[in-house]
Amino acid sequence: MGEEELWCVVTGGRGFSARHLVEMLIRYDMYSVRIVDLGPSIKLDPAEEKGILGEALRSGRAQYVSADLRDKSQVLKACDGADVVFHMAAPDSSINNHELHHSVNVKGTRNIIDACIELKIKRLIYTSSASVVFDGVHGIFNGDESLAYPAKHNDSYSATKAEGEALVIKSNGRNGLLTCCIRPSSIFGPGDKLLVPSLVSAARAGKLKFLIGDGNNMYDFTYVENVAHAHICAERALASGGTVAERAAGEAFFITNREPIKFWEFVSLVLEGLGYDRPRIKVPVFLIMPIARLVEWTYRLLAPYGMKVPQFTPSRVRLLSCSRTFNCSKANDRLGYTPLVPLQEGLKRTIDSNSHLRAVSQPKKDGPSKAFLRLGGGMVADILLWKDKKQTLATIIILISIYFNFVASGCTIITAVSKLLLVACVFLFIHGILPKKIFGYTIEKIPGSYFHLTEEMSHQVALSVASSWNSSVHCLKSLCKGNDWLLFMKVGFSLLIISFLGAISLQNLFIIGLPIAFVAFLVYEKKEEEIDNLASKLSSFGCNLKSDAARKLLNSKKIQ
Repeated sequence: MGEEELWCVVTGGRGFSARHLVEMLIRYDMYSVRIVDLGPSIKLDPAEEKGILGEALRSGRAQYVSADLRDKSQVLKACDGADVVFHMAAPDSSINNHELHHSVNVKGTRNIIDACIELKIKRLIYTSSASVVFDGVHGIFNGDESLAYPAKHNDSYSATKAEGEALVIKSNGRNGLLTCCIRPSSIFGPGDKLLVPSLVSAARAGKLKFLIGDGNNMYDFTYVENVAHAHICAERALASGGTVAERAAGEAFFITNREPIKFWEFVSLVLEGLGYDRPRIKVPVFLIMPIARLVEWTYRLLAPYGMKVPQFTPSRVRLLSCSRTFNCSKANDRLGYTPLVPLQEGLKRTIDSNSHLRAVSQPKKDGPSKAFLRLGGGMVADILLWKDKKQTLATIIILISIYFNFVASGCTIITAVSKLLLVACVFLFIHGILPKKIFGYTIEKIPGSYFHLTEEMSHQVALSVASSWNSSVHCLKSLCKGNDWLLFMKVGFSLLIISFLGAISLQNLFIIGLPIAFVAFLVYEKKEEEIDNLASKLSSFGCNLKSDAARKLLNSKKIQ
């Protein structure tokens, strides 16, 4: 830090994401942190009091300032003497009050910009939202920063966030101020007061037996610690000077976990982790939307008389039923951002931190089993873990039939595929010529649309392939740097396993692999703790061997 003490300001510093950024800044010892928020004083919970934040406040490395961003004089006082401002303050996004959002997200942001220019602050990082490019009608697949603001936004929060973002980008370069905007998508994690509590509240009320739409809409969720990390990456890029700063300044960046997932699958994993049933009944959007409009109209009528803000509104229905995935390659390229915490680990931490919201009627558990999560948490997991015994037995019968008809007979892959297609053609032909009823039983015909790949499904497949490709390229880049031995070992070990499996014949793979698949995951789920402990001991033993070998090598070099 040098001799001179450097200060940064975090507005909305007691908010969900901002708390994680404050702790990360203190932990990295980059700046002394000034926490700015509306409350007259800071109230720490017991964990914060004993943790890094409480210690920093007592030592003077952090301080709290009460300020209303809508009052410019208070903003000037709060920002005085700072080198950097992280502007994270915003009203609750679930409250669709345009006047409130505009006063904070637009007027408050303008006050922050003016204060930065007047006080000659060097850098301003603005927390925007991925919703600034969402119109509430059209889904977004792997959207990048070339997307324009829509003519009409989904809600007031998104519209005013876009206005604030535009102001910040426009102010770049004024009086030496460098700015950039971070657009996180669907933040989740410990300390969240909106997403998980609202899901649990709906589940307890019996409202989450239903899912809106077909349940296939894809989403990009972002773990809160990754959002904090993105802010620091942005600040470091702006502070670097030269070409790095030029490429980051005046720009907006999407931030995600880079692991798209079906929205309703994510919701189901959270609910199951807390002991609630996953939504299973699909309700079309066209049936739900009129009810949501009626709820919104009722709220507008009764809000002056104390009616609480409803969660079930048209804008919320659109959020729950549309796909929203974003490409954060630009953030990776220009800011050096990569997620610190993977999606599944973030889910586990989120579930663990909300143990007080678990279903009372069911025994406590640590969330979805690792076997369930690693199998993708969908139909494959249900089959291999025997969640649906009829489905599992049907799958086993089909696989046995495939084995005896196509594998055991010694067919080549081309012959096996040809025979399979021939059987399918014969079945479809006979099924097509059958009458609609036989002996009083109705024969359900298979519609042609059943085999049609929709544009949305094509986008999802392409997105999945592109995401896998990008992950592989990112892994390759890390390997090329030559400083990540753990990654090198993982990749090498994986390739060795693949080469081993490649040497096994298809027939042996069926005979050995399928029984293992239907037993191993089930055993792991039942004995997860014991197996994890054994794996941990083996890993620890391996690490100790590695450390001993490195130490001996170092000592031998010193002797030489």
